[in-house]
Formats: sequence, structure tokens, C-alpha cells
Amino acid sequence: MSPETLRQLERIAELGIGLIPAAGVGSHFLFERGGFVVVVERRGEAFGRAGSPGKLVEGHGFAALVRRDDGDWFVARDGRWPAAPEEAESARRLFTELKAVLESQPAPETS
Repeated sequence: MSPETLRQLERIAELGIGLIPAAGVGSHFLFERGGFVVVVERRGEAFGRAGSPGKLVEGHGFAALVRRDDGDWFVARDGRWPAAPEEAESARRLFTELKAVLESQPAPETS
């Protein structure tokens, strides 16, 4: 694992975000905090782009947080559930903080 990836993992852990083992999912990493998740592209052992925030719904899998005219919803292939304002805010905050870490530039090396 590269020093940059390790630095990102340390920063992610400092934010209280955990990496969930996802057996059988080789193309993405799954990060969680407070019951909400963000799927992140896997680029070898490095991180790619962060996808939409959401949550895992038992029996339905990943349900993305979606804003519709009538409010926020968690939407999976086979169902949708209303998202309370505090749930939507927590899921979006997780996404924003994780994305900021993943897009941060490495600190310049000093000689």
C-alpha cells in the first residue's frame, strides 16, 4: 500500500469512518459511519472516486440517498424509504468529508 493511501486511511479513521469488509466486491471499497455508507472505486490498492451516499438495507442491499421533489429518499433496486432530515444530513456529511480526504493532495516532501 502506498504512503499516500496509508495517509488517507489514517485521516479517514480520524473522522470516525470505518472500512467495511465486503466479501465478493472487488471493484469498490465500502466506508461507513453512523449506519450510512459511501461506495468508493477501487484502483488497485488505491482509492478512486466516491459514489453517492446511502445506507445498507437488510434484504435490499445498498440504497442510495436521492433528493426528489417530495423530499429525500433511500432508493434501492426494489424499494424506497423516506429519509429523515437528520439521516439525509448525516449521509451527505459522510460523503463530503470522505470526498475531501480522497481528493486532497499529498503534502510536499521536504528535503
